[in-house]
Amino acid sequence: MLLDTIAAISTPRGEGGISIVRISGSESLEILEKIFKPKSNKLIKDLRNYSINYGYIFDDMNIVDEVLVSIMKAPNTYTREDIIEINCHGGFLITEKVLELVLKNGARIAEVGEFTKRAFLNGRIDLTQAEAISDIIHGKTEKSLSLSLNQLRGDLREKINIIKKSILDLAAHINVVLDYPEEGIEDPIPDDLIFNLKKASEEIKDLILSYDKGKIIKDGIKTAIIGKPNVGKSSILNSLLREERAIVTQIPGTTRDIIEEVININGIPLILVDTAGIRKTDDIVENIGVNKSKDLINKADLILYVVDTSRELDEEDYRIHDFINNDKVIGILNKIDIKKDIDLKRLNKINKWIEISATANIGIEDLENKIYKYIIDEKVDDSSQKLIITNVRHKSALEKTNMALDNIFQTVQQGLPMDLMAVDIKDALDSLGEVTGEISSEDLLDHIFSNFCVGK
Repeated sequence: MLLDTIAAISTPRGEGGISIVRISGSESLEILEKIFKPKSNKLIKDLRNYSINYGYIFDDMNIVDEVLVSIMKAPNTYTREDIIEINCHGGFLITEKVLELVLKNGARIAEVGEFTKRAFLNGRIDLTQAEAISDIIHGKTEKSLSLSLNQLRGDLREKINIIKKSILDLAAHINVVLDYPEEGIEDPIPDDLIFNLKKASEEIKDLILSYDKGKIIKDGIKTAIIGKPNVGKSSILNSLLREERAIVTQIPGTTRDIIEEVININGIPLILVDTAGIRKTDDIVENIGVNKSKDLINKADLILYVVDTSRELDEEDYRIHDFINNDKVIGILNKIDIKKDIDLKRLNKINKWIEISATANIGIEDLENKIYKYIIDEKVDDSSQKLIITNVRHKSALEKTNMALDNIFQTVQQGLPMDLMAVDIKDALDSLGEVTGEISSEDLLDHIFSNFCVGK
């Protein structure tokens, strides 16, 4: 597979200033020679490495486009293969024409994420760095981008290698004691090896604990705005977004489906979901939206339960309250500019209330701050100072490593024979190898790289 040459469009499809057609593989320069004539009239093989060259793309004798071509020769490239990037004009048809010529002259179309997959398979990056590239592309906030850049830089790989060294030192000692008894090496495991192993175990536990924090920074908080019709859910969504995203009317049942938008609160993505008002209705379409809202209540990370303070609570308010089985709930008293005194005693699942008026823009900033403090602040505070994992795959592998280390400590404490540790040592090392990709299946790689775009 790695012997062939691949190509793809690496910029978004459509009209723009430029488009980039990327080629990677051993035949990249040969393909370029068939379709590109530099203005300098130099031969392709004589073009300098890491140079940008002005000229024309030809189809036989016909000029196709005026382009700039970047030359990057192996091994110091993104894929560790020869890479050519053709910067052509950004029209849809012209870009497709250039790609078509590249494919006609020896390349094949790249699979999704195949350029980055080749970078991994050729040893330029490990699997954590490949995943970081995907996270950078899909990053929603500065905090998530910062974490991804740290991982791309190799911070997680370096930490894993340090942990691995402590385990390998123990394995080396045990092997010498068991295989070369004539050397007279002490049978008990030296204190410094145990100390380093315990330190490695603590570092693994810190990484595992960081996952909840990392998941929030990377994926955000799914927040459902719920309540009966006309309590102001859509107005709250619009106020938080600072735009008229949802239709607002006095007619009950205006919102019939789920409306989802993302806002940034202090660097954390808040995925706001405006739900259909939960009520009994004979309208088939509205009823579908109501059922979606009920399902979302169970799946949301945070619920904003809205009541209208301008009118008395009724059975619809209480029924929605009774649906809530999530302890992450903030109650919102909306329309305080025209509020009446209402009795909240029956709404006993909610112990935190915030008063706002969405239409008058009263209390919206306070609501944002309360959301951050209530569910986010305690999880992500000081995240920039520590290594944080954001991938559930990493967490699962580290948990297996930690379990293997716990078994090793038990073996030492119980004074059992050293050779009993061999399986646990192997399990610990294999699990660490899963994080970096030293041990990986084809299915896992296909799954990871399927999340990339074709030109990356």
